[in-house]
Amino acid sequence: MNGKALLFVLLLALVVIFSLVCVLLTRGGETTRCGYQSQSFPEHLHGDWSQVFEDLSQEEMARVARYLKSNLGASLEDASQARPSDNCIYSIDLQLPPKAESLAFLDHGGIRPPRQALAVVYFGNQPTPNVTEYVVGPLPEPTYHQDVTVQKYGGQLPYYRRPPLDAEYKQMARFLHGVAFPTAPSFMQQVLGYDGTNLAAMTTSPRGLKSGDRSTWLVLFQNVTGYFLHPVGLEVLLDHSSLDLSLWAVKKVFYGSRYFRDLAELEREFAEGRLQVEKVQRVPAEGGFASLKPKVSPAGPGPVNYEPHGPRYSVSGNQVLSSFWSFAFRMDVSRGPRLFDIRFKGQRIAYELSVQDTMSVYGSNSPGGMSTRYMDASFGIGRLTFPLVRGVDCPYSATYLDVRSLAQAERPLVTRDALCVFEQDLGAPLRRHYSHLRPIFYGGLPATALVFRSVSSIGNYDYIWDFVFHTNGAIESKVRASGYISSSFLYGDGLDYGNRVGGHTLGSIHTHFVSYKVDLDVGECVRSSQDLHCLKPLCKGFVI
Repeated sequence: MNGKALLFVLLLALVVIFSLVCVLLTRGGETTRCGYQSQSFPEHLHGDWSQVFEDLSQEEMARVARYLKSNLGASLEDASQARPSDNCIYSIDLQLPPKAESLAFLDHGGIRPPRQALAVVYFGNQPTPNVTEYVVGPLPEPTYHQDVTVQKYGGQLPYYRRPPLDAEYKQMARFLHGVAFPTAPSFMQQVLGYDGTNLAAMTTSPRGLKSGDRSTWLVLFQNVTGYFLHPVGLEVLLDHSSLDLSLWAVKKVFYGSRYFRDLAELEREFAEGRLQVEKVQRVPAEGGFASLKPKVSPAGPGPVNYEPHGPRYSVSGNQVLSSFWSFAFRMDVSRGPRLFDIRFKGQRIAYELSVQDTMSVYGSNSPGGMSTRYMDASFGIGRLTFPLVRGVDCPYSATYLDVRSLAQAERPLVTRDALCVFEQDLGAPLRRHYSHLRPIFYGGLPATALVFRSVSSIGNYDYIWDFVFHTNGAIESKVRASGYISSSFLYGDGLDYGNRVGGHTLGSIHTHFVSYKVDLDVGECVRSSQDLHCLKPLCKGFVI
């Protein structure tokens, strides 16, 4: 038999074997064809229940803003340009209905709760400046606003407690460059190489040591990529408590283990030769060792997530469904990602699972580092969510979703691709066993999970938030910190407070705390044998 004939016989044998396999697989009548049945989730199973938790639309935010400007009896300025002495809208976000009202609607056919907004307003141009929170509704056409400040906080909120606007940070920077730095020209130029643009200031928090304070240590860095790793050693305590920008003042200056009353005193000490200095070596604009550019070229494309028959989940509006899980999601301006009505195989596991705040506590031998206690909700964990990069932040095949917000701005903002949903192989079997004894068999089950992800970039840190839903009913909440560490200028006994990460850079010792809200529904229901309606819960849900 020649080669061509042999090849033909082999191909014919493969066709026959394949046909027999297909016949055997379809014999039971359950499958009509030989092949994989797509498990893509059908769109028609989505409902409108999740709209109770859905973020405000751009039109709703705009209407609330217009309503407030017309009905508060005060002129409201654009927060992106506002001075401390102005009135402005800090944020407009969804006001969630009470849980009892939501459950009455979700579980018992009750009336849909009215849709409302929560507006935070800064009143700087008032006889008694304050921060006020209003519930505005009903949407989409608001007709009322209710002051809920006292109800929520037990009293009015003093104006000094307000989180700084981005505009205030810009005003602080202008004060440094326009008022403070010119009082120490020789020191700034000869020691720090200051040319008007090459220094950046990083804020610290809290803004004082007692109630009523509003003073911030501003730590100076070289204004380059990754400036967080290039401190120059100068720190300035700025009193910005006055609503009049012209009355802001430097309260104290720190350099080289010494405190000075102001920069003018520092300049005199330098001019008279009584100041020990460390001249700063200029760093390239790309940041030197702080650059995120790869030091080695990648060795070609890496592995990718692959869905051979499309996703096995579906996203519609703010609702995610899979064969096992369903939940609603939103992005809170201050707190970040929040999930609601989480169900496994149709049974509610949790009413809410959400981020509440992150805190980082620092130590250092310089005042900026030793006093820093960041609480990131004050900066806006959800507000500081930015577009995700495909293939890096999330798989290429993920579903990407936009986020809408109105914070410190005149108009609503849409952040494209700020959330992602994907299913991933966990890289190890959920269970498996190979029996090499009698009988010989193998049993195994792949481990996959549905992932909901967002990333918040808050100053130097990037927090990667993951909510992971496993096929066995487990829910996992994870956060990873990336980005840059915060640093201090290394001098004296600095190594007692961290590690050297550069020539004059101290990686300051610090600790992170992350808080979540977990509202679990763990109770069973006593049911009537006749109508099977829940009469009374044996165990109410509880909040961690």
